[in-house]
Amino acid sequence: MNHRHPAPPDRLTRPEQKARTRQALLDAALALMEHRSLGSIGLREITRAAGVTPTAFYRHFPDVGSLGVALVDECLGSLRATIRSVRDGLSSSDEVINRSIAVLARQVHHDREHFRFVARERHGGVPAVRAAIAEQLDLFAAELATDFAGDKLRGGPQFDRWIAADLQMVTGLIVNHMVFTAAALLDAPPDSADAEQRVIDTAGRQLRLILLGARQWATAE
Repeated sequence: MNHRHPAPPDRLTRPEQKARTRQALLDAALALMEHRSLGSIGLREITRAAGVTPTAFYRHFPDVGSLGVALVDECLGSLRATIRSVRDGLSSSDEVINRSIAVLARQVHHDREHFRFVARERHGGVPAVRAAIAEQLDLFAAELATDFAGDKLRGGPQFDRWIAADLQMVTGLIVNHMVFTAAALLDAPPDSADAEQRVIDTAGRQLRLILLGARQWATAE
């Protein structure tokens, strides 16, 4: 079997070298934030950990806050795209719930550092990063509302009949529930499959309860 090895730095094209340096800065910042907030980390500390000069940092980011925004996009942007693809072609509400939670659990399990960063910085001291997290969560809710308004989930409410304000309310609840579930997964011991499965099972039941409540809300209105 042939194994590909990363090209040595002197064989990389300029765009490849630039991408590698940018990723090194992101990875270094994430590692430094294992037990610290973004606001407590300086630019020179990041560049020293990444093995690059401060001048190289400015070729990629104007400041540390912008690097934090890139980390948010790397984490939540990827999760949004993955969960959106899960909803494509599925009609059963239970299937959508089960697959979406499974995707969330898998990504949190394999990328705990990113999700810890987002959980810490959602209410942290860097305004640009707080705003980026809020924007990604709003996009989650908006995309979910668009999908719900265009389709009828079997076993779920007929969201195509809902007014926009109520639809945004229920998708906001679902997104907030996903944030809560991610936090619960982070708190579960990483080497305990049983603990993680209990979080997944509870999250599925809670989401079904939200959709059941949404059905009753529609008839009550």
